[in-house]
Amino acid sequence: MPNWGDILNEVRASGHTTDVIRRKYLKKLHQTTKRNAIIYYSGWLQKKTPPGTASSPLDFGINDTDKNGFMSVVHGLDRNAGLDLLLHTPGGDMSATESLIDYLRQMFGRDIRAIVPQIAMSGGAMIACSCKEIVMGLHSNLGPFDPQIGNMPAQAIKEEFDRAVRAKFRQTSPWPTSGSRSYKSIRSDSSRRYSTPLPWRKLSFDRI
Repeated sequence: MPNWGDILNEVRASGHTTDVIRRKYLKKLHQTTKRNAIIYYSGWLQKKTPPGTASSPLDFGINDTDKNGFMSVVHGLDRNAGLDLLLHTPGGDMSATESLIDYLRQMFGRDIRAIVPQIAMSGGAMIACSCKEIVMGLHSNLGPFDPQIGNMPAQAIKEEFDRAVRAKFRQTSPWPTSGSRSYKSIRSDSSRRYSTPLPWRKLSFDRI
């Protein structure tokens, strides 16, 4: 199996686009396993966010429109042959992730194998864990799928907020309880601060 450098050299030598080379190796995977193969990937590690916009891997994350891509590539496949799903994604919307898992199970049952060549974070890790088997390399990893706000762990934000509240009230008044008026007021201000919606960009699909 070639490494990434070998593939880049092949792309340069052939003069073709990376899509042609990608389809070549995807077809080889299908010929070897005799299973359907779909790549669900994002360029979140290579592509930079344009200046002046929010910098977040979630710009390339899972969202509800991705199901349309899956429906297009699944159409016409032999669903009795199972599915090898290659994942490379930073994750994304949790409800969209759950919807994709439900859809794939309706199409292929539990005969789905996740292949993680590099990274499957958050929702991507959830998709991988929903499969009956996960294939990874020594360099591959699955990220946590904890709730996040603006690409930051929600638990860390909550802990930082609680520390700020304790610091504010330490010298002036007793620490407010969760039912007190001052505590509710501060939490309301905090929730508005982190309610700004994030932009989304569609992922890419491929199949054999």
